[in-house]
Amino acid sequence: MTNSRFDPRKWVAYILAPLDGPLMLIVLAILGFATVVMVSASPERLGTLGLNIAVAFAVMWVAASLPPQRMMSIALPIYILGVLLLVGVALFGDVSKGARRWLNIGVARIQPSELMKIAMPLMLAWYFQCREGMLRVRDFFVAAGLLLVPVGLIAKQPDLGTAVLVAAAGFYVLFFAGLAWRLILPFAVVGIVGIVTIVAMGDTICQPGVEWPGMREYQKHRVCTLLDPTSDPLGKGFHIIQSTIAIGSGGILGKGWGSGTQTHLDFLPERHTDFIFAVLTEEFGLVGALFLVVMYILLIFRGLFIAAGAPTLFSRLLAGALTLIFFTYAFVNMGMVSGILPVVGVPLPFVSYGGTALVTLCLGVGMLMSIQRHRRRVGT
Repeated sequence: MTNSRFDPRKWVAYILAPLDGPLMLIVLAILGFATVVMVSASPERLGTLGLNIAVAFAVMWVAASLPPQRMMSIALPIYILGVLLLVGVALFGDVSKGARRWLNIGVARIQPSELMKIAMPLMLAWYFQCREGMLRVRDFFVAAGLLLVPVGLIAKQPDLGTAVLVAAAGFYVLFFAGLAWRLILPFAVVGIVGIVTIVAMGDTICQPGVEWPGMREYQKHRVCTLLDPTSDPLGKGFHIIQSTIAIGSGGILGKGWGSGTQTHLDFLPERHTDFIFAVLTEEFGLVGALFLVVMYILLIFRGLFIAAGAPTLFSRLLAGALTLIFFTYAFVNMGMVSGILPVVGVPLPFVSYGGTALVTLCLGVGMLMSIQRHRRRVGT
């Protein structure tokens, strides 16, 4: 007779209980495809990739097991901790490659800006939950202030890519909370006018010695290189030129797994991290790229479905923001690799190599699973 305390079926049921089946299948499909691409792009990292996936899945399971009420109770402490760590980075952080992004805490070096990708939507969702039923315009300004503090600290490091992701995460919460279009449109108009001006006057404002207010020289150089990669073909433009060659040479079906010339002749920089989408499209072509895009679309639809059925304002705002963060990751990475957005160092979600990013993304997926699980429990 089988001892019930060691019944493997009960253990499997216990492990699977917090997980959302559709979300899990989508993530597994993306990670499986990513592993195939990584074996071609950088096979020596396969062992570390397996360890990263194991840690990320453990974090996802723990997050999926926590009730949303527990997440709400830790939102403010995590936000305060994240801001304090960012201040610590500004004062005592380690400088690497001209940026001050890491904080040495003795036993390890950490990058506090990664924490804010999750802490920011948690904090704002908690704030609006507290203000439910009595929201005023000034509450959105307070929320914007809570958002701008960490975004400003991250941008000053400088880390434009992470600042964009944190700002986007906070904006999504504001939008889902009911931010009026009259407050959004002025910023949208300013942004459109700025983009049109840069494109129209690129030859003039990209000249040496012309300063761009609020931007560092290397950030200006990235934008100008985007407008004309051939202006610096062996420097900043090299990444864009080589990635677009790789994408274009893949055609419909690709050159075949392990047969990408841009990848394996070392023309493609950062092929296992930020530019892995170029590896994917060179070897698997448009078909491989469309498969990945479809997986992302399914992930986003599932996340929005969970958000729409969430029982509380906190859960709805958090689920909606987390879902659109996945969209932002994918859109920005594919855009910069394709040459339509500046290179800002945003990884391709669940595909680019990197333990911290993978853990952060799986933490977000685990939170979505928790919201869905507890929605079922209350019968909504």
